[in-house]
Amino acid sequence: MTQRTITPRSRGFLFLDAHPAGCERAVEDMWSSVAGAPEAASAGDRPVALVIGSSAGYGLAATVAGLKRAGIRGIGVCFEKGPTERRTATAGWYRTAATARLAREAGSDMVFLNGDAFGDAMKDQVAHLLTERFGGRLDHLIYSVAAPRRTDPDSGTTFASVLKPIGAPHRTKTLVFGADGTPEIREVETGPAEGDDIEQTVAVMGGADWERWIERLAGRGLLAGGFTTVALSYIGSPLTAAIYRQGTIGAAKAHLEATARRLDERLGASVGGRALTSVNGAAVTQSSTAIPGIALYVGLLRGVLGDRVVPPAAQLTELWDGLTGAAGLRLDDEGRVRLDTWELGDDVQAAVADRWDRATTAGIAALADLDWFGAEVRRLYGFDVDGVDYDRPVETAVDWPDPAGPGGGVHAPAATVTT
Repeated sequence: MTQRTITPRSRGFLFLDAHPAGCERAVEDMWSSVAGAPEAASAGDRPVALVIGSSAGYGLAATVAGLKRAGIRGIGVCFEKGPTERRTATAGWYRTAATARLAREAGSDMVFLNGDAFGDAMKDQVAHLLTERFGGRLDHLIYSVAAPRRTDPDSGTTFASVLKPIGAPHRTKTLVFGADGTPEIREVETGPAEGDDIEQTVAVMGGADWERWIERLAGRGLLAGGFTTVALSYIGSPLTAAIYRQGTIGAAKAHLEATARRLDERLGASVGGRALTSVNGAAVTQSSTAIPGIALYVGLLRGVLGDRVVPPAAQLTELWDGLTGAAGLRLDDEGRVRLDTWELGDDVQAAVADRWDRATTAGIAALADLDWFGAEVRRLYGFDVDGVDYDRPVETAVDWPDPAGPGGGVHAPAATVTT
């Protein structure tokens, strides 16, 4: 037993520990928010899905909504760190344990693998499990990966992504919180991309790895007829465009969309399948809080919309309804699924822009929903979750879900785990 009373300690938006019970309850809350499937399918008839990046953000929402709404079974892939004597596990570790339990209770055979999604060892392990455990077929693949670096399996070269504007420095307002929780509006300047910054970022966050997954699984004959794959993406507001959509990350997103068009043509010809990108709306995630200006923008957006902000689980429920045929997919002129229309309406963006212009340290509390934003950040790590007694010691040594769990007995080759 490794029980501790865990209090939140942070450096900016990064927390040093996670609360196991809070992470579990947060996943349970997300699960409860998703409506169940219109018709219950038998275990063998459930669609087989692979979610890459299943432990956090939109990938977690895709996993939970897929299990609850679409009745999926299959595999989730992520990279998380386990508990040590000094530190808790990462929040995603505890969220995955909770998701696995809920899947099991719902009668879904869902395996979670922890390792380097960019490596071929993980791709081979997934292929082995699909063959031996899931009848050699894959119906859906959701790709939701945000990473600082990627090692190319062919060349061995490690690429690093950067958050930079392209062409000129960018100065923007941003939201920070002092040690006592006092909000402050600052201006920060980010220098432009230099050298091969764009190419490096595209190599990490573009479509190369997504395409490699599809090619690897197709080469094993694992893609079912009508197979669909979706890479989750974001466009966002003109207020954040210089650092995001028009910056290095935006170049990677453009590459992701070009990859989707190429894969869509190939899959249509080979298995009658589809490849799409899904443009999701703004959310508080561990990745998004690292982008200058995003915290301020999301807080102001919540100030404008209040409860009309559509949470990730609701957006991914809509996506799963489209993928399974329960509803149509909303596509734009470029063939992208659009789940962000609630955010990017002209009236909403005009109201947010007005508040952005007026945002100062003295007046920010009246313009942005800072209580909501702060609570959402803390919830990412299992804090500020309703129904959790934070004065009570909690077990931190939570096991990773056993890959040979219900219906198991299949042991695939171990994946290479990298940081």
